Amino acid sequence: MASLVRHVTFDCADAYRLGCFWAEVLGASVHEDDNPGDPEALVASEGAVLLFVTVPETKTVKNRVHLDVQPQDRTRDEEVERLLALGAVLVSDHRREDGLGWVTLADPEGNEFCVERSAAERA
Repeated sequence: MASLVRHVTFDCADAYRLGCFWAEVLGASVHEDDNPGDPEALVASEGAVLLFVTVPETKTVKNRVHLDVQPQDRTRDEEVERLLALGAVLVSDHRREDGLGWVTLADPEGNEFCVERSAAERA
């Protein structure tokens, strides 16, 4: 058997704070053993397990890998508005007049991610 991805790890300035943001994005929670000030925070959701690790250096360049999220109970546009209200920042808007496309956002520490159309919008 080959290896399995156990979790996707993010280097960050504040593991707990960024973990809380992503827990809200994913409708999950930060692991019960993680607390403010801890060097790591784990967020397990239905689609992925994310690990946030506090490091001393800051993010300086564009992500080489990013997450694509797909809303499950709302439209892409509704999800973009919800995530902006949570503290995400608009990076670029690739929505097209015909309804196709995606929106690139950044989390509170500048990690880019994309919001795609929901499954219902793809049908």
